[in-house]
Amino acid sequence: AAMRSRAEVDATLQTAKLNPAELLPAVHCLSFGPQAGSGECCLLQLEPGLCAELEAGHSLIIRGEKDEHAVLCSKDKTYDMKIADTSNMLLFVPGCKTPEELNADPASCNIIHSQVAGFSNNYWELRRCRPKLKKLRKLLMEDPYDGPDSQKDQTSTFSKYTTEDLLSLIQASEEEILHQLQVIDACKIEGYWRILDFDYEMKLLNHVTQLIDSESWPLSKVPLCACLEELGSLEPREMIEHILVSYGRKYVDAGEVFFEMREDKICRAIAQMLLQNAVKFNLSEFEEVWQQSVPEGMTTRLDQLQGLALVDKSSRPETIFLLKVEDLPEDNQERFNSLFGIREKWTEVDITPYIQDLCAEKQTVGALLTKYARSSMLNGVKVYNSRRPIS
Repeated sequence: AAMRSRAEVDATLQTAKLNPAELLPAVHCLSFGPQAGSGECCLLQLEPGLCAELEAGHSLIIRGEKDEHAVLCSKDKTYDMKIADTSNMLLFVPGCKTPEELNADPASCNIIHSQVAGFSNNYWELRRCRPKLKKLRKLLMEDPYDGPDSQKDQTSTFSKYTTEDLLSLIQASEEEILHQLQVIDACKIEGYWRILDFDYEMKLLNHVTQLIDSESWPLSKVPLCACLEELGSLEPREMIEHILVSYGRKYVDAGEVFFEMREDKICRAIAQMLLQNAVKFNLSEFEEVWQQSVPEGMTTRLDQLQGLALVDKSSRPETIFLLKVEDLPEDNQERFNSLFGIREKWTEVDITPYIQDLCAEKQTVGALLTKYARSSMLNGVKVYNSRRPIS
């Protein structure tokens, strides 16, 4: 392309009826470089925090398998990626100087010849989203761990997963994945993340609670060393410690490690064990059996079962049945479809534990209900039902 002279630039300004006095003296003359049309470039719009992470030398990683919608992850957050079209052509000009830079440099040359290296009419837009963690539990549940003597474990054909495997398969940031592994009480066995088989977990918990009972230890002060000594001959010591970590809070007193057992979590696990063998359970009978089944000194309360079991107050007598929030779909609309398939009308108190985890940052349960359900009054109580017919 021929280089423009100042005279040509001034003539163009005159034709365009622009007053040179209102413009900066420097002029950018653009020409397209040989590679400009190859479409090699993608633009990504970043919020300041993510930009700072890249500038500090950290990585942003795009995660997802072929059939999944791509997400972008920083060390601790997950973002949905959407293509945003723009009506303006966006040009990439290497070494381009902005008006501020030109203003700050009075010696800037009169005419700057720049080559356009590429162009685009869309860019990737990021929106903070919930990490897609349901798959994590699903993968680990393919092959739950049921103890060191299990024949099944020796012959299992299922894949086992290291932290690296999970980072490549789960659409969430590393911190979110590691936090979720804690939430679902996964443990590392021979370098692989595993979830304990529920019956095996209950067997281990039972060993620990029976020992607490026989030694008359307070539930708030269970000594790690004594547990490992007493139970180490029955089960691997790391499994005993894993159960104490899962069902207790660890602390150190006078140099010795103790656990304060978590009453709510233990009561909840025992309720699950009782409920998983029955389709429905008479509520008052269940409450009686449940209280008899928990360790001495613990008190059962129905609010310990939020997101695990549901009471049916409309049946006579009232019943209770297992409904685990982790078994429900991850997608918002599918979750509501599933819940309205189980029960036509829900009170806010009943439905909250089953949709709480869908709330995005700063979103409330009320806002979710407004979007996906319609409300009405039933015997003076506000209830919610589906906005669409449930097939």
